[in-house]
Amino acid sequence: MKKIVMVWDIPTRVFHWALVGLVAAMWVTGEQGGDWLRFHIWCGEAILALLLFRLIWGVLGSQTARFSQFVRGPLVVQRYLAGKLAEAEIPGHNPLGGLMVVALLLVLLFQVVSGLFSSDVDSYLYDGPLAHWLGSSLSETVTSVHKFSFNLILALVAVHVAAVVAHRIFKKQNLVRAMLSGRKEFDSEVAPLKFAPLSLALASLVVSVGVVIALVLGVA
Repeated sequence: MKKIVMVWDIPTRVFHWALVGLVAAMWVTGEQGGDWLRFHIWCGEAILALLLFRLIWGVLGSQTARFSQFVRGPLVVQRYLAGKLAEAEIPGHNPLGGLMVVALLLVLLFQVVSGLFSSDVDSYLYDGPLAHWLGSSLSETVTSVHKFSFNLILALVAVHVAAVVAHRIFKKQNLVRAMLSGRKEFDSEVAPLKFAPLSLALASLVVSVGVVIALVLGVA
């Protein structure tokens, strides 16, 4: 009989879907340009706050959200690829999924930080909030890198979506539903999981938002 287990906490799920929405909005507003760049910058700042929250939550949060639980070494990855690692042993992200999470977080962090220092080379109206810290030439170079690196984000997203589809087809696992409900199905018993309180998640989010506000206002 299948075992249905609560795996993903509310903060992790909210982070995931909020990030999906904001990345999509960042893409659309960036492609539109012009006055849409104002909203593009706001989306980037919101994503930065989310990423800072996820970094904190990856250390202090619930068991399946912690980096120590899903960032595994090459031997564990090898066991997983060889089919020698039971799903019940890795109730959260599997070793490959963990690597994808880290890759996406790092690339997105680079993207939003480079955006802070980018300049509006078309209308010169909506520079990044920290662009004035750089000279115009260097800021324009950062802008070029910022635009190009979004292609890497799209590539990682495509791989991530393909992996979700593959799990649905070959392993009969609905990862989208799991990230919505927080529950996953397993063929065997799963050891009890530990969940952090929502108050800690809220405090982590407040700190993250505060850091971003201080940074863009030049207080930090």
